[in-house]
Amino acid sequence: MSEFQHIDVMQTQQLLDADEATVVDIRDENSFAAGHIQGSVHLTNGSLSNFMADADFDRPLIVVCYHGISSQGAAQYMAQQGFEQVYSMDGGFEAWRRQLPYVAPDPDDAPIAP
Repeated sequence: MSEFQHIDVMQTQQLLDADEATVVDIRDENSFAAGHIQGSVHLTNGSLSNFMADADFDRPLIVVCYHGISSQGAAQYMAQQGFEQVYSMDGGFEAWRRQLPYVAPDPDDAPIAP
C-alpha cells in the first residue's frame, strides 16, 4: 500500500478496543504530555528510527496530530515506508478529546472524560 486512508474517531476507538491498531501521536512533546490517547506512541523525528526498527508493518497504523492536517503527510510517509494499512485520524486529537476519554497528567495518570 502506498496511500493512506482517513479514519474517524469512533473507527479508531473500535480498532483500539479490539487491539487491532497502533496509534502514533506526532504532536509536540508538551502537547502529548498534556493529553493523549491511552496507549498511543509519541512519535518524533528523534524516535522515528527506533519505532521503525521495532514496528509491525502488517499492523494497522493510525497517525494523530492536533486537528488531522499534519497527520496526513506523516501517514503518507509511513505508507511509503512499507506499512500495509495507514490511517490519518480526521479531526486529530482535538476531535478525540471532545468525544472520548484520554490520558492527562494527574496524580494517577488516569484517563479523564471529555
